[in-house]
Amino acid sequence: MFNSQEHADLRKTVARFVDQEINPHIDEWEAAKIFPAKELFKKLGNLGMLGISKPEAYGGMGLDYSFSVAFAEELGRTHCGGIPMAIGVQTDMATPALARFGSKELCREFLAPAIAGDMVASIGVSEPGAGSDVAGLKTTARKNGGDYVINGTKMWITNGMQNDWICLLANTSEGAPHRNKSMIIVPMDTKGVERARKIDKIGMNGSDTAQIFFDEVRVPQRYLVGQEGMGFSMQMQQFQEERMFGSAMGLKGMELVLQATIDYTRDRKAFGQSLLDNQVIHFRLAELQTEIEALRALIYRTAELYTENHDSPEVAKLASMCKLKVGRLAREVTDSSLQYWGGMGFSSESIVSRFYRDYRLTSIGGGADEVMLGIICKLMGTLPPKRKE
Repeated sequence: MFNSQEHADLRKTVARFVDQEINPHIDEWEAAKIFPAKELFKKLGNLGMLGISKPEAYGGMGLDYSFSVAFAEELGRTHCGGIPMAIGVQTDMATPALARFGSKELCREFLAPAIAGDMVASIGVSEPGAGSDVAGLKTTARKNGGDYVINGTKMWITNGMQNDWICLLANTSEGAPHRNKSMIIVPMDTKGVERARKIDKIGMNGSDTAQIFFDEVRVPQRYLVGQEGMGFSMQMQQFQEERMFGSAMGLKGMELVLQATIDYTRDRKAFGQSLLDNQVIHFRLAELQTEIEALRALIYRTAELYTENHDSPEVAKLASMCKLKVGRLAREVTDSSLQYWGGMGFSSESIVSRFYRDYRLTSIGGGADEVMLGIICKLMGTLPPKRKE
């Protein structure tokens, strides 16, 4: 399913784009702690890369999700984690629910330009007091006339300093926390929207991350995605693509770290021989490559099931497993590799130290490891029964 000529052609296109349009600028963008999203996304949009599995009616390719996984995997060639993550927000985090549940009018207004690269999108779920606990978010959207009036703050918003619109999750009623949330598209030039600050991070520096305030922000009720009160459910579904994309994106990044480590330890001499000649090192690298390949098989299986049934509980379980495994394996790969680089590994200029910093986010963003374990346990049927009040 992942090895057709069409997949190979797409992979070549993405690899060439990364080599020509992204990697030559990484050091500059990392130093600036931001990259030119509008310029880069337009180039990707011109290639059709921002709507691979989106409907053709809005400029997408209409391909199955295996092609999106191939896209994400090749983006992993990028010499940092922040830029692929920012692209993934546009393709697989801020737009899946809009494409699936949004009205035709809403998709024409916001999805089509996002696919074309004419607009930069963000997903607005996390808040200062609600990250992995999506049910605990406090942002509200109350009805007033024909509008929603939005108040609150969103935190850790990728592309937040450059976005044109945000897919916002907010409380639209006082009901149960899993049934009182709605998904609303909010243009960033709307009165009352404030990009409060760009957040300084220990990694993912090439990608801008913002805190955003919403003060009596009015948007038409037609900007609602799907049905009111279904936002939590739609976001849980949207998380599946986010988790698969993030997992696939890590594969070639980890392999990049391993190859760089092989090259470095082959050239580095210690005690009269190359470091790579030590069995403990080349055995360890072999173990890590085996783990990466096993993860690749799990991701491919998950994506194949997703193309058959988007709403399958098995997909939710496997996507959570992918997310859990890639976060932990990325830490293992980068930590083990950094050790073999010695002092150079601890310097900011080495590629292994950059990935060491960048990949730490993988076990936090999009649902922490502990949340993934909870989902897996629930779908395995291993959680204890809830106590009766």
